[in-house]
Amino acid sequence: MKKILTMALIAAMLLSIAVSAQAATATATGAGVTVIKAADWAATYPEIYASYEKNAENEAVFDHVEEYPMIATVYEGMAFNKFYNSARGHYYTVQDVTNTGRPHALANCFTCKTPDFTAKVNNEGVSAYTIAFEDMLAQVNESVSCYNCHANTGNELVVTHTYLADAMGADFEKLNPETASCAQCHVEYYFAPETKAVTLPYDSMETMHPDAILARFEEMQFADYTNPRTGVKQIKVQHPEFETYMGKGSVHAAQFSCADCHMAKEEGYTSHYWVSPLQSETIKASCVACHADLEGFVKGIQAKAEERTIAIGTKLETLTNKLADAVASSSYTEEELEAIRSLNRKGQFYWDFVFVENSEGAHNSRLTHECLDKAEQLIDEALALFKA
Repeated sequence: MKKILTMALIAAMLLSIAVSAQAATATATGAGVTVIKAADWAATYPEIYASYEKNAENEAVFDHVEEYPMIATVYEGMAFNKFYNSARGHYYTVQDVTNTGRPHALANCFTCKTPDFTAKVNNEGVSAYTIAFEDMLAQVNESVSCYNCHANTGNELVVTHTYLADAMGADFEKLNPETASCAQCHVEYYFAPETKAVTLPYDSMETMHPDAILARFEEMQFADYTNPRTGVKQIKVQHPEFETYMGKGSVHAAQFSCADCHMAKEEGYTSHYWVSPLQSETIKASCVACHADLEGFVKGIQAKAEERTIAIGTKLETLTNKLADAVASSSYTEEELEAIRSLNRKGQFYWDFVFVENSEGAHNSRLTHECLDKAEQLIDEALALFKA
């Protein structure tokens, strides 16, 4: 049995390497595309469509503000500090973005929520990002579906969110197409101040590292929001799964794609029921040759990362409150306050890079703890600057 599983693992690795040898491709723009809806592919790909529909089972929602009370303070000045629910996945993206509780003025919030907006951007260019949210909502037919990863081709993998190709530059064609498909949305991004277009804060694989991303934001003097009590111009990191998984220290990225671990290879088709590897017996079977106790191994990594993330987040909450008190006290010069604000901003960025990354350390535990180490050091430096 072990020999069979080992051979299955080798076969999976060879398949992954073969796929990665193919170049990722991006869709043509300005072509007047009309999205072919998922249901229209059901007769052609019945097993795949049935697996896609199975995502409707992921109905559970968790209130992160209740689960992690420090974010009510850390994210103060942005609606995430009041309304921040866990994502239910691709099937509910339109419903969740519409009912989030956080106000949406523009259609750019639909970027990774529906193929209808993806196609609109591809047809009309960056002007689509500034359409009113409600006006775009009236044109939406479905949540994330086939067009997002296949561009109406059927089974060919095509990146339809062209900002990924723009950000990766010459490195784009080096990407495994299966990973590139997921990377379209599972990335850190910001809205360009002038066009409101979704933009990734790097231009190569090398500049995807959190240090380089922060350096770019520092050079731009960019901030997503300002904490009203502290005056810290803060960066709100967004689900950087791609940057984490592909980052230095990753032990799997060179051999396996995102799909290898999150889309089970069933007999005759690839499942489009997107799950944690721990929820799929098929996927777990392909990992067992290297990880006899995959669940114990992954949960051990996640528990350690989670413990540190909560502890450092609580320390960040303390820093925020102490800085707010210092601002209100009039006992500090503006220069003294700015020194603390700078450390707070950077520490919060590194902490947030881990907090909002959905694997809880499993994608790249080295990079996870590197970020947590930097966050804690910066926060401790800031706390040391307060007067006794």
